[in-house]
Amino acid sequence: MKKQIVLKKLKRQIYEGKYLLGVATATGMSAVNAKNGGADIILALNSGKFRQMGRSSLGGYLPFANSNDLVRDFSTREILPLLENFPVLFGVNTTDPLMDSTGLIKYIYENNFAGIVNYPTISLIDGQFREALEEDGITFNQEIEFIAAAKKFGLFTMGFVTNTHEAEMMDQIRPDILCIHLGLTEGGSLGAKKMRSFENMLMTIQGICALLKKQNSTSIIMVYGGPINDLIEARYIYNKFPEIKGYIGGSTFERINSEQILSSQIKSFKDATHTHHNNLTIQILEGIEKYYDPVDFVKKYISENYSTTIYISELAEFSNLSPSYLSDLFKKKTGISFTEYLIKFRLNKSIELMNSTDLRLVEIATLVGYPDYAQFNKIFKKYIHQSPKNYRESNI
Repeated sequence: MKKQIVLKKLKRQIYEGKYLLGVATATGMSAVNAKNGGADIILALNSGKFRQMGRSSLGGYLPFANSNDLVRDFSTREILPLLENFPVLFGVNTTDPLMDSTGLIKYIYENNFAGIVNYPTISLIDGQFREALEEDGITFNQEIEFIAAAKKFGLFTMGFVTNTHEAEMMDQIRPDILCIHLGLTEGGSLGAKKMRSFENMLMTIQGICALLKKQNSTSIIMVYGGPINDLIEARYIYNKFPEIKGYIGGSTFERINSEQILSSQIKSFKDATHTHHNNLTIQILEGIEKYYDPVDFVKKYISENYSTTIYISELAEFSNLSPSYLSDLFKKKTGISFTEYLIKFRLNKSIELMNSTDLRLVEIATLVGYPDYAQFNKIFKKYIHQSPKNYRESNI
Protein backbone atom coordinates (compact mmCIF):
# COMPACT_ATOMS: atom_id res chain seq x y z
CA MET A 1 0.00 0.00 0.00
CA LYS A 2 1.35 3.39 -0.99
CA LYS A 3 2.54 5.59 1.87
CA GLN A 4 0.93 8.68 0.37
CA ILE A 5 -2.51 7.05 0.39
CA VAL A 6 -2.24 6.13 4.08
CA LEU A 7 -0.93 9.53 5.09
CA LYS A 8 -3.63 11.35 3.12
CA LYS A 9 -6.33 9.25 4.80
CA LEU A 10 -4.99 9.90 8.31
CA LYS A 11 -4.55 13.63 7.75
CA ARG A 12 -8.07 13.82 6.38
CA GLN A 13 -9.37 12.29 9.63
CA ILE A 14 -7.45 14.86 11.66
CA TYR A 15 -8.67 17.72 9.44
CA GLU A 16 -12.26 16.62 10.08
CA GLY A 17 -11.67 16.73 13.84
CA LYS A 18 -11.60 12.96 14.31
CA TYR A 19 -9.05 11.16 16.46
CA LEU A 20 -6.98 8.39 14.94
CA LEU A 21 -7.18 4.86 16.26
CA GLY A 22 -4.65 2.08 15.82
CA VAL A 23 -5.11 -1.52 16.94
CA ALA A 24 -2.19 -3.87 17.65
CA THR A 25 -3.11 -7.49 16.98
CA ALA A 26 -1.90 -10.83 15.67
CA THR A 27 -5.10 -12.52 14.52
CA GLY A 28 -7.31 -12.18 11.49
CA MET A 29 -10.49 -12.03 13.56
CA SER A 30 -9.30 -9.11 15.67
CA ALA A 31 -7.94 -7.31 12.61
CA VAL A 32 -11.22 -7.64 10.68
CA ASN A 33 -13.27 -6.52 13.68
CA ALA A 34 -10.96 -3.55 14.18
CA LYS A 35 -11.32 -2.55 10.54
CA ASN A 36 -15.10 -2.91 10.62
CA GLY A 37 -15.23 -0.93 13.87
CA GLY A 38 -13.52 2.05 12.26
CA ALA A 39 -9.85 1.63 13.18
CA ASP A 40 -7.48 3.60 10.96
CA ILE A 41 -4.45 1.35 11.10
CA ILE A 42 -3.41 -2.14 12.22
CA LEU A 43 -0.10 -2.91 13.94
CA ALA A 44 1.14 -6.49 13.57
CA LEU A 45 3.17 -6.89 16.78
CA ASN A 46 4.67 -10.04 18.27
CA SER A 47 3.08 -9.38 21.69
CA GLY A 48 -0.34 -9.77 20.07
CA LYS A 49 0.42 -13.43 19.37
CA PHE A 50 1.40 -14.08 22.99
CA ARG A 51 -1.81 -12.38 24.19
CA GLN A 52 -3.85 -14.71 22.00
CA MET A 53 -1.94 -17.65 23.44
CA GLY A 54 -3.11 -16.60 26.91
CA ARG A 55 0.31 -15.28 27.84
CA SER A 56 1.49 -11.85 28.90
CA SER A 57 2.34 -9.18 26.34
CA LEU A 58 5.78 -9.23 27.95
CA GLY A 59 6.38 -12.47 26.05
CA GLY A 60 7.22 -10.29 23.09
CA TYR A 61 10.41 -9.25 24.88
CA LEU A 62 11.62 -12.72 25.78
CA PRO A 63 13.48 -15.25 23.59
CA PHE A 64 10.45 -17.49 23.07
CA ALA A 65 10.56 -17.02 19.29
CA ASN A 66 12.30 -15.04 16.58
CA SER A 67 10.19 -11.89 16.58
CA ASN A 68 10.53 -10.95 12.90
CA ASP A 69 9.83 -14.51 11.72
CA LEU A 70 6.81 -14.72 14.03
CA VAL A 71 5.32 -11.44 12.76
CA ARG A 72 6.01 -12.36 9.16
CA ASP A 73 4.24 -15.68 9.62
CA PHE A 74 0.99 -14.60 11.28
CA SER A 75 0.60 -11.33 9.39
CA THR A 76 1.02 -12.82 5.92
CA ARG A 77 -1.14 -15.84 6.76
CA GLU A 78 -3.93 -14.27 8.82
CA ILE A 79 -4.05 -10.50 8.52
CA LEU A 80 -3.04 -9.32 5.05
CA PRO A 81 -5.24 -11.79 3.11
CA LEU A 82 -8.33 -10.58 5.03
CA LEU A 83 -7.69 -6.83 5.05
CA GLU A 84 -6.68 -6.42 1.41
CA ASN A 85 -5.82 -2.70 0.96
CA PHE A 86 -6.09 -1.71 4.61
CA PRO A 87 -2.94 -0.21 6.21
CA VAL A 88 -0.95 -2.75 8.25
CA LEU A 89 2.37 -1.92 9.93
CA PHE A 90 4.99 -4.64 10.45
CA GLY A 91 6.43 -4.61 14.00
CA VAL A 92 10.19 -4.98 13.38
CA ASN A 93 12.73 -6.11 15.97
CA THR A 94 15.45 -3.91 14.51
CA THR A 95 18.15 -5.11 16.92
CA ASP A 96 18.08 -8.73 15.70
CA PRO A 97 21.77 -9.43 14.85
CA LEU A 98 20.76 -12.14 12.35
CA MET A 99 18.39 -9.88 10.43
CA ASP A 100 18.99 -8.87 6.82
CA SER A 101 17.68 -5.29 7.11
CA THR A 102 17.56 -4.56 3.38
CA GLY A 103 15.96 -7.92 2.64
CA LEU A 104 13.28 -7.45 5.32
CA ILE A 105 12.43 -3.93 4.15
CA LYS A 106 12.09 -5.22 0.60
CA TYR A 107 9.88 -8.10 1.78
CA ILE A 108 7.61 -5.71 3.72
CA TYR A 109 7.30 -3.42 0.70
CA GLU A 110 6.61 -6.21 -1.81
CA ASN A 111 4.01 -7.92 0.37
CA ASN A 112 1.71 -4.91 0.59
CA PHE A 113 2.42 -3.85 4.16
CA ALA A 114 1.84 -0.12 4.54
CA GLY A 115 4.98 0.31 6.60
CA ILE A 116 6.87 -0.48 9.78
CA VAL A 117 7.07 0.31 13.49
CA ASN A 118 9.94 -0.35 15.90
CA TYR A 119 8.61 -3.14 18.11
CA PRO A 120 9.76 -4.67 20.36
CA THR A 121 11.59 -1.48 21.25
CA ILE A 122 14.63 -1.30 23.49
CA SER A 123 13.01 1.83 24.97
CA LEU A 124 10.99 -0.27 27.41
CA ILE A 125 14.14 -1.87 28.85
CA ASP A 126 16.08 -0.11 31.59
CA GLY A 127 18.54 -0.76 34.41
CA GLN A 128 21.56 -3.07 34.26
CA PHE A 129 20.09 -5.14 31.44
CA ARG A 130 19.77 -2.02 29.26
CA GLU A 131 23.38 -1.10 30.07
CA ALA A 132 24.55 -4.58 29.09
CA LEU A 133 22.66 -4.41 25.80
CA GLU A 134 24.17 -1.05 24.89
CA GLU A 135 27.65 -2.23 25.79
CA ASP A 136 27.07 -5.04 23.29
CA GLY A 137 26.08 -2.55 20.60
CA ILE A 138 22.32 -3.11 20.87
CA THR A 139 20.97 0.44 21.02
CA PHE A 140 17.94 2.62 20.31
CA ASN A 141 19.96 4.18 17.49
CA GLN A 142 19.57 0.92 15.54
CA GLU A 143 15.81 1.46 15.61
CA ILE A 144 16.28 5.01 14.32
CA GLU A 145 18.51 3.80 11.50
CA PHE A 146 16.07 1.08 10.42
CA ILE A 147 13.10 3.48 10.39
CA ALA A 148 15.16 5.97 8.36
CA ALA A 149 16.04 3.23 5.84
CA ALA A 150 12.39 2.14 5.58
CA LYS A 151 11.34 5.74 5.03
CA LYS A 152 13.83 6.14 2.16
CA PHE A 153 12.41 2.96 0.62
CA GLY A 154 8.99 4.62 0.52
CA LEU A 155 7.33 2.85 3.46
CA PHE A 156 5.03 4.50 5.98
CA THR A 157 6.87 4.81 9.31
CA MET A 158 5.87 4.92 12.97
CA GLY A 159 8.40 5.40 15.76
CA PHE A 160 7.83 4.41 19.38
CA VAL A 161 9.53 6.61 22.01
CA THR A 162 9.29 6.71 25.80
CA ASN A 163 11.04 9.94 26.80
CA THR A 164 12.16 13.33 25.50
CA HIS A 165 15.66 12.12 24.59
CA GLU A 166 14.29 9.37 22.36
CA ALA A 167 11.68 11.74 20.95
CA GLU A 168 14.40 14.21 19.98
CA MET A 169 16.38 11.44 18.25
CA MET A 170 13.31 10.06 16.49
CA ASP A 171 12.11 13.45 15.31
CA GLN A 172 15.36 14.02 13.43
CA ILE A 173 14.25 11.46 10.83
CA ARG A 174 10.65 12.74 10.78
CA PRO A 175 8.59 9.51 10.96
CA ASP A 176 5.01 9.79 9.73
CA ILE A 177 3.75 8.98 13.23
CA LEU A 178 5.69 9.53 16.43
CA CYS A 179 4.00 7.47 19.13
CA ILE A 180 4.61 7.95 22.85
CA HIS A 181 4.82 4.42 24.24
CA LEU A 182 3.65 4.55 27.86
CA GLY A 183 4.50 0.96 28.76
CA LEU A 184 2.58 -2.30 28.94
CA THR A 185 -1.15 -1.79 29.20
CA GLU A 186 -2.60 -1.88 32.73
CA GLY A 187 -5.67 -3.98 33.47
CA GLY A 188 -6.94 -7.48 32.86
CA SER A 189 -5.71 -10.72 34.36
CA LEU A 190 -2.48 -10.58 32.35
CA GLY A 191 -1.86 -6.84 32.71
CA ALA A 192 1.44 -5.46 33.87
CA LYS A 193 1.42 -5.35 37.67
CA LYS A 194 3.72 -2.38 38.08
CA MET A 195 2.67 0.75 36.23
CA ARG A 196 3.83 4.32 36.21
CA SER A 197 1.23 6.55 37.82
CA PHE A 198 -1.25 8.48 35.73
CA GLU A 199 0.38 11.69 36.96
CA ASN A 200 3.84 10.62 35.79
CA MET A 201 2.35 9.58 32.47
CA LEU A 202 0.91 13.07 32.01
CA MET A 203 4.32 14.58 32.74
CA THR A 204 5.92 12.33 30.12
CA ILE A 205 3.37 13.29 27.48
CA GLN A 206 3.66 16.98 28.35
CA GLY A 207 7.46 16.92 28.11
CA ILE A 208 7.53 15.16 24.74
CA CYS A 209 4.77 17.34 23.26
CA ALA A 210 6.57 20.51 24.38
CA LEU A 211 9.83 19.28 22.83
CA LEU A 212 8.20 18.37 19.51
CA LYS A 213 6.40 21.70 19.37
CA LYS A 214 9.67 23.54 19.95
CA GLN A 215 11.30 21.53 17.14
CA ASN A 216 8.38 22.18 14.76
CA SER A 217 7.87 18.45 14.32
CA THR A 218 5.87 17.38 11.28
CA SER A 219 5.04 13.92 12.68
CA ILE A 220 1.55 12.95 13.78
CA ILE A 221 1.69 12.39 17.56
CA MET A 222 -0.16 9.45 19.13
CA VAL A 223 -0.02 7.55 22.44
CA TYR A 224 0.11 3.83 23.19
CA GLY A 225 -0.59 1.63 26.20
CA GLY A 226 0.26 2.31 29.83
CA PRO A 227 -2.54 3.30 32.24
CA ILE A 228 -4.80 4.35 29.35
CA ASN A 229 -7.21 1.49 28.76
CA ASP A 230 -10.64 2.98 28.24
CA LEU A 231 -12.39 5.73 26.31
CA ILE A 232 -12.73 8.08 29.28
CA GLU A 233 -8.99 8.11 29.94
CA ALA A 234 -8.18 8.54 26.24
CA ARG A 235 -10.64 11.43 26.01
CA TYR A 236 -9.01 13.05 29.03
CA ILE A 237 -5.63 12.90 27.27
CA TYR A 238 -7.11 14.45 24.12
CA ASN A 239 -8.64 17.30 26.11
CA LYS A 240 -5.46 17.98 28.04
CA PHE A 241 -3.03 17.68 25.12
CA PRO A 242 -4.42 18.94 21.80
CA GLU A 243 -1.15 17.85 20.15
CA ILE A 244 -2.16 14.20 20.60
CA LYS A 245 -4.06 13.08 17.52
CA GLY A 246 -4.85 9.49 18.37
CA TYR A 247 -4.51 6.36 20.48
CA ILE A 248 -3.14 2.89 19.79
CA GLY A 249 -4.33 -0.06 21.83
CA GLY A 250 -3.42 -3.71 21.98
CA SER A 251 -4.48 -5.36 25.21
CA THR A 252 -7.17 -2.71 25.64
CA PHE A 253 -9.13 -4.12 22.71
CA GLU A 254 -7.93 -7.70 22.43
CA ARG A 255 -7.39 -8.97 25.95
CA ILE A 256 -9.14 -6.80 28.53
CA ASN A 257 -12.44 -6.66 26.68
CA SER A 258 -12.40 -10.35 25.79
CA GLU A 259 -11.63 -11.33 29.38
CA GLN A 260 -14.43 -9.18 30.79
CA ILE A 261 -17.06 -9.98 28.17
CA LEU A 262 -16.26 -13.70 27.86
CA SER A 263 -16.18 -14.24 31.62
CA SER A 264 -19.39 -12.28 32.10
CA GLN A 265 -21.22 -14.13 29.34
CA ILE A 266 -20.14 -17.55 30.58
CA LYS A 267 -21.24 -16.73 34.13
CA SER A 268 -24.61 -15.53 32.83
CA PHE A 269 -25.19 -18.67 30.79
CA LYS A 270 -23.97 -20.89 33.61
CA ASP A 271 -26.38 -19.37 36.13
CA ALA A 272 -29.54 -18.76 34.11
CA THR A 273 -31.56 -18.00 37.24
CA HIS A 274 -29.44 -14.95 38.03
CA THR A 275 -30.18 -12.19 35.55
CA HIS A 276 -29.46 -8.49 35.46
CA HIS A 277 -31.37 -6.02 33.33
CA ASN A 278 -28.24 -4.18 32.25
CA ASN A 279 -28.53 -4.87 28.54
CA LEU A 280 -29.05 -1.63 26.64
CA THR A 281 -31.87 -3.06 24.53
CA ILE A 282 -33.75 -4.17 27.64
CA GLN A 283 -33.22 -0.80 29.26
CA ILE A 284 -34.70 0.99 26.29
CA LEU A 285 -37.66 -1.40 26.12
CA GLU A 286 -38.33 -0.83 29.79
CA GLY A 287 -38.16 2.92 29.35
CA ILE A 288 -34.82 3.60 31.05
CA GLU A 289 -33.54 6.55 29.09
CA LYS A 290 -30.60 7.56 31.25
CA TYR A 291 -28.46 4.52 31.86
CA TYR A 292 -25.21 6.47 32.54
CA ASP A 293 -24.79 7.77 36.08
CA PRO A 294 -21.81 10.08 36.71
CA VAL A 295 -21.99 9.33 40.45
CA ASP A 296 -21.57 5.62 39.76
CA PHE A 297 -18.64 6.48 37.54
CA VAL A 298 -16.97 8.48 40.33
CA LYS A 299 -17.48 5.65 42.84
CA LYS A 300 -16.11 3.11 40.39
CA TYR A 301 -13.13 5.33 39.60
CA ILE A 302 -12.34 5.70 43.30
CA SER A 303 -12.57 1.94 43.82
CA GLU A 304 -9.99 1.36 41.07
CA ASN A 305 -7.68 4.33 41.68
CA TYR A 306 -7.83 5.07 45.42
CA SER A 307 -4.06 4.68 45.77
CA THR A 308 -3.42 7.65 43.47
CA THR A 309 -4.21 11.35 43.74
CA ILE A 310 -7.84 11.98 42.76
CA TYR A 311 -9.39 15.36 42.09
CA ILE A 312 -13.10 15.88 41.51
CA SER A 313 -12.23 18.57 38.98
CA GLU A 314 -10.55 15.93 36.78
CA LEU A 315 -13.45 13.52 37.19
CA ALA A 316 -15.84 16.32 36.27
CA GLU A 317 -13.79 16.89 33.14
CA PHE A 318 -14.09 13.19 32.33
CA SER A 319 -17.87 13.45 32.69
CA ASN A 320 -18.24 16.76 30.82
CA LEU A 321 -19.73 18.37 33.94
CA SER A 322 -18.69 21.31 36.06
CA PRO A 323 -16.89 20.38 39.32
CA SER A 324 -19.51 22.16 41.45
CA TYR A 325 -22.40 20.38 39.74
CA LEU A 326 -20.77 16.96 40.05
CA SER A 327 -19.91 17.67 43.69
CA ASP A 328 -23.50 18.64 44.51
CA LEU A 329 -24.87 15.66 42.59
CA PHE A 330 -22.53 13.28 44.39
CA LYS A 331 -23.51 14.57 47.84
CA LYS A 332 -27.20 14.46 46.95
CA LYS A 333 -27.02 10.81 45.88
CA THR A 334 -24.61 9.47 48.50
CA GLY A 335 -25.41 11.68 51.47
CA ILE A 336 -21.77 12.68 51.97
CA SER A 337 -19.28 14.86 50.13
CA PHE A 338 -16.85 13.54 47.55
CA THR A 339 -13.90 14.22 49.89
CA GLU A 340 -15.49 12.41 52.82
CA TYR A 341 -16.44 9.45 50.62
CA LEU A 342 -12.86 9.20 49.33
CA ILE A 343 -11.42 9.39 52.86
CA LYS A 344 -13.74 6.70 54.21
CA PHE A 345 -13.07 4.45 51.23
CA ARG A 346 -9.32 4.72 51.75
CA LEU A 347 -9.59 4.14 55.50
CA ASN A 348 -11.72 1.04 54.95
CA LYS A 349 -9.11 -0.23 52.51
CA SER A 350 -6.38 0.40 55.06
CA ILE A 351 -8.28 -1.64 57.66
CA GLU A 352 -8.71 -4.45 55.13
CA LEU A 353 -4.95 -4.46 54.56
CA MET A 354 -4.29 -4.48 58.31
CA ASN A 355 -6.48 -7.55 58.60
CA SER A 356 -5.20 -9.42 55.59
CA THR A 357 -1.48 -8.58 55.44
CA ASP A 358 1.61 -8.09 57.58
CA LEU A 359 2.58 -4.91 55.79
CA ARG A 360 4.00 -2.08 57.84
CA LEU A 361 1.59 0.76 58.54
CA VAL A 362 3.65 3.20 56.52
CA GLU A 363 3.39 0.86 53.53
CA ILE A 364 -0.36 0.51 53.97
CA ALA A 365 -0.70 4.29 54.13
CA THR A 366 1.05 4.63 50.78
CA LEU A 367 -1.04 1.89 49.20
CA VAL A 368 -4.28 3.67 50.10
CA GLY A 369 -3.19 7.06 48.80
CA TYR A 370 -1.33 8.62 51.74
CA PRO A 371 2.41 8.76 51.01
CA ASP A 372 2.70 11.12 54.02
CA TYR A 373 2.22 8.81 57.01
CA ALA A 374 1.67 11.74 59.41
CA GLN A 375 -1.34 12.81 57.39
CA PHE A 376 -2.67 9.24 57.30
CA ASN A 377 -2.23 8.92 61.06
CA LYS A 378 -4.06 12.21 61.65
CA ILE A 379 -7.02 11.33 59.43
CA PHE A 380 -7.24 7.79 60.78
CA LYS A 381 -7.46 9.17 64.36
CA LYS A 382 -10.14 11.67 63.35
CA TYR A 383 -12.47 9.07 61.83
CA ILE A 384 -11.60 5.85 63.70
CA HIS A 385 -10.90 7.62 67.03
CA GLN A 386 -7.57 5.90 67.61
CA SER A 387 -4.21 5.69 65.89
CA PRO A 388 -3.56 3.04 63.21
CA LYS A 389 -1.04 1.40 65.53
CA ASN A 390 -3.49 1.17 68.43
CA TYR A 391 -6.24 -0.05 66.13
CA ARG A 392 -4.08 -2.85 64.77
CA GLU A 393 -2.93 -3.90 68.25
CA SER A 394 -6.40 -3.86 69.79
CA ASN A 395 -8.50 -5.25 66.94
CA ILE A 396 -6.26 -7.63 65.01
